[in-house]
Amino acid sequence: MTALNAITLEVLWTRLISIVDEAAAALVRTSFSTVVRESNDFACVLTDAEGRSLAQATDSIPSFIGTVPRTVTHFLKEYPAAALAPGDILITNDIWLGTGHLPDITVAKPIFHQGRLVGFAGSVAHSPDIGGRIRSPDSRDVFEEGLQIPVMKAVNAGTIDATLEKLLRKNVRVPDQVMGDLYAQFTALTLMEQRVMALLDGASLESLEPLATEIHARSETAMRAAIRAVPNGVYRQTAISDGLAEPIKLELTMTVTDDAIAIDYEGTAPQVMRAINVCMAYTIAYTAFGVKAVLAPDIPNNEGVLRPITITAPAGSIANSTPPAAGGARALIGHFFPMMVIQALAKALPDKVIATVGSPLWCVNLTGQRRDGSTFANMFFTNGGYGASAARDGAHVLSWPSNVSSTPVEMIEQLLPLKVHYRRFRVGTGGAGKHRGGNGQEILLESRAPGPVTVAFLAERTRDAAAPAGIAGGAAGAPGELIIGGRRVDPKTQHIVEPGGTVLVRTPAGGGYGPPSERDPALTAADRTEGYV
Repeated sequence: MTALNAITLEVLWTRLISIVDEAAAALVRTSFSTVVRESNDFACVLTDAEGRSLAQATDSIPSFIGTVPRTVTHFLKEYPAAALAPGDILITNDIWLGTGHLPDITVAKPIFHQGRLVGFAGSVAHSPDIGGRIRSPDSRDVFEEGLQIPVMKAVNAGTIDATLEKLLRKNVRVPDQVMGDLYAQFTALTLMEQRVMALLDGASLESLEPLATEIHARSETAMRAAIRAVPNGVYRQTAISDGLAEPIKLELTMTVTDDAIAIDYEGTAPQVMRAINVCMAYTIAYTAFGVKAVLAPDIPNNEGVLRPITITAPAGSIANSTPPAAGGARALIGHFFPMMVIQALAKALPDKVIATVGSPLWCVNLTGQRRDGSTFANMFFTNGGYGASAARDGAHVLSWPSNVSSTPVEMIEQLLPLKVHYRRFRVGTGGAGKHRGGNGQEILLESRAPGPVTVAFLAERTRDAAAPAGIAGGAAGAPGELIIGGRRVDPKTQHIVEPGGTVLVRTPAGGGYGPPSERDPALTAADRTEGYV
């Protein structure tokens, strides 16, 4: 085949998406933990031979879409093409080479065709446990957070590294779940490898290079055209997070010049001795996601989209951490970045953005022992309300910016010694406006374990200063709350829940859009009928 016309390109692009989507389905169906199977906290990504992103599964997490290609380039530095062989699988969970915290295990399998390296099948999945302290914002450095896996071959020419498996099993609380999920990732990589080889043979292509070049070029052109719709200028945005003892200030400066955008986090607070620091790869991933979500949501995600966007942050800042900074709860800061981008762009494109969402996402992490003496360690997500827009009300209880799912009550009670007394909307908590923000949710949990349970949380926007802001005259959504045994507690520290103890989780609600006085009375009446207010 000598040329890629529009029809051929569309056919091949559709096949690439079907490949990564099939791999994602295989990963979900063969995984052991609810983190992957129910919450979808994973990604499957295909890159070219240089590690440049080409396609990713539809359900992939936005951060992982951005980090996997960078990790593949780090793999290539350690293992150049000449050091790789068919059947190899590379692995790491290094914070600064991967996604920013240790539970995310990144693996990649080189794809060979006619004896030549043509690409990589990549995957990240959030492991149910990685040893160390239970994931909590109060870890002081990376060494408290669990087992660190350096860049290495987990599988060498088809043979699994038995020593690595022994180390993993010895250092985690739920070894069968951890290894089950890892083997599921290996399955997904092999499926991608097989399907790509079949695609190349069927299309008479020697490599992915001509296809990647065309996809990247078209995507870059479309992204640059979208950026031109933003007036040239400098747009600034500040955000205040709950922080620790004191709030933490984040600063963003966006410079738009013709068909390019430069974003810098100069002025952002320095990294801290707690686990809310963000590595640069995570900052880049979620910042770029914010730009694309506003300007070009329908353009495929790949290397070409990123070329017009430059993202920088001072080394040693909380947006660009350096070793040995802890990062287990980096989402508590990193999830502010795409919203900051949106708020900055709102100054130029107010009709294309949403009000602040009730994120960063909330998460409950817990570990303890069952009555039979076995150890349990698990986590589940609890989402807040979505921000309203110029076109519609915000959705209730919707994950953003990460598209993880809330774990079903049935799975929580089946797998953990917990009773869920209720899970319901926080009625009337969405920010008022011409379009109101989405409500948060509240969940009351009771421990049925025979002994104490260690519980830690990812929870943000619990202070009024950090409540999800409205836009264009809309009101803020309600901040979140965390209550244990009837007492409001610090969400940034670990807690012990005794048998029969209760935990009440109340997630933040989304901000409203436009003046409340302009709201259609029919919408208000409908909300009352549905029990939303």
